[in-house]
Amino acid sequence: MQNLNKVNADYQTQLNDWIEQEKAAIDLISAVGKLWYEKSIELILFRNQLVDRSASEIMNLHLYAKNIVKKPITIYDSVALANEILNSNIGAGRIDIGKLAFEWLQEKEVYKTMTTFITTKLKDLIDNNNPVTPKDVVLFGFGRIGRLAAREIITLAGKGEQLRLRAIVTRGNSNEEIVKRADLLRTDSVHGPFPGTVIEDLENKTLIINGHTVHMIDSKNPEDVDYEAYGITNALLIDNTGVFRDDVELSRHLKAKGIDKVLLTAPAKGNVPNVVHGVNHETVDLKTQKIFSAASCTTNAIMPILYVIDKELGIEKGHIETVHSYTNDQNLLDNYHKKYRRGRSAALNMVITETGAESALKKVLPHLAGKFTANSVRVPTPNVSLAILNLNINKEVTRDEVNEIIRKYALEGKLVEQIQYSFSNELVSTDVIGNPCPSVFDSQATIISPDKKTIILYVWYDNEYGYTRQVIRFSKHISEVRRPVYY
Repeated sequence: MQNLNKVNADYQTQLNDWIEQEKAAIDLISAVGKLWYEKSIELILFRNQLVDRSASEIMNLHLYAKNIVKKPITIYDSVALANEILNSNIGAGRIDIGKLAFEWLQEKEVYKTMTTFITTKLKDLIDNNNPVTPKDVVLFGFGRIGRLAAREIITLAGKGEQLRLRAIVTRGNSNEEIVKRADLLRTDSVHGPFPGTVIEDLENKTLIINGHTVHMIDSKNPEDVDYEAYGITNALLIDNTGVFRDDVELSRHLKAKGIDKVLLTAPAKGNVPNVVHGVNHETVDLKTQKIFSAASCTTNAIMPILYVIDKELGIEKGHIETVHSYTNDQNLLDNYHKKYRRGRSAALNMVITETGAESALKKVLPHLAGKFTANSVRVPTPNVSLAILNLNINKEVTRDEVNEIIRKYALEGKLVEQIQYSFSNELVSTDVIGNPCPSVFDSQATIISPDKKTIILYVWYDNEYGYTRQVIRFSKHISEVRRPVYY
């Protein structure tokens, strides 16, 4: 009987502790909202968005943080730090509350108060009230990437001081077409419902998305639209169609009134720079360059990892094999296709096809060009892909050493938004749906050859959402609306 009483008491103690943590998570949600909408301060937790998160999701993110940094980051520290930031004179920025909480655990004996700690760590953001000129955005095309981009731009709009979605251009804007496109925005078979409101204003040919008025414009030719007639000026146009791929074709967008810069969400040809944000985005000249490419989803997945391995270990040569979810470019049932094998049913077959991953190296990491071969297999899944990197390196390494190199870059430095380090033994493709990082490194799958100079790395990526987040990051960079960060 005594043992039973103890079990019941332990059960209730554990439950009460969890309830108190959930209450703290609700307090954190309140602080996150106030910081975002009142001060344009966005809190994240090791790259993971905290805006519009539930209490349970926030608790789970803290568990992830604990497992990654190997320190007990508590929800109570996060709440205290968030409220300290809220009551400070810190200006607009993007702050990793997980990094702060970890540093507070390590260094709090050095500081007299949490206020002193915050003002010291975030000194570069104090009184940071330099106004940012918002950038109008036009989405040209409204397919898989276009709709996710619309969701993200609206969700991350905050006070509307960065990117502002002003128009969506499609072929046709009848009332029926607008209603259908609104429904596709509201619901998604892979990514679930849009956590907001979408209202059709058919009289004015607009969608009201979370209070943002977005014009639905009909046009087939890039140069035909007068965006200024819709009050849109100096805009960034994101071309999601994949129809126009080189500098000559994409420059047609610049002939339209109201467009300042163009970003292609596909690999570009000709003189257009292919950019992976975090790896080579700082190499482009924002003053003179008008047309950019965000490369491909696969390029964004592999380049951060290749950059790290080459920098730390040196790459002699390698092979890239991607296991890629099927796309709209394939046929659902067997039918004619201009490319071999893609005409066979995507839902029934594994399909060998080409990939542009090797050619992308020439523009993103040119010193590695000519060292790689690459190929791809399309498989019957709707989303999330896997890149397998077989690399010959210059140094002998162990499995633990390679994993630790990637883990370090996932936590520190300029690639923390690009690389997520997974420690799970059970990771499968559906676990990666909605992951904001373009590269999810599967540490449990790493293989080292007996000679210790050939390594095989597995990198997962949400080829839709993770890539779209990269597009948004690069969009903010070329639009010069990125705020100061503390990662």
